[in-house]
Amino acid sequence: MSVINSEQFSASDVDKIVGERIRRRRILTGLTQDQLGEALGVSYQQIQKYETGANRVSAGRLYLLAERLNVSPGWFFDGLTDGLEESEDDLQGSSRFAIECVRNLARINDERSRAAILNLIRTLADADNSADVSSDDSVAMSSAEAKKTVERTRASMD
Repeated sequence: MSVINSEQFSASDVDKIVGERIRRRRILTGLTQDQLGEALGVSYQQIQKYETGANRVSAGRLYLLAERLNVSPGWFFDGLTDGLEESEDDLQGSSRFAIECVRNLARINDERSRAAILNLIRTLADADNSADVSSDDSVAMSSAEAKKTVERTRASMD
């Protein structure tokens, strides 16, 4: 693993980024702070402090966190050595809504239904993006395309 350039991030910045990634992964796996704390032998308040970056996570604790959250310890630091701050996509991915969507989509056993829902989401996102940069005519076409996708999704689920 590369050495983090100290001119780009302070130790406190890294603590906050690692804490945010702990929080994101905890929510994605469906664990509460209390459940994660119990699994690690610490209080939920300690988990809160890790997640906010108020307390540093020791190397041993980070290893246990990674093991419990099903990631490698290096996952918490991915992108730091590249000098990349969290992108807009990373910030959107950390929202509770996005995480809840992913979690519930994963619970759907029927592969066709999941694929249809994913196709619907892509179509709606494309329609939304074209609304930002296109004329009203192309937006109307995208909306019609979205309606067709909804109909196909409903039909495939029957």
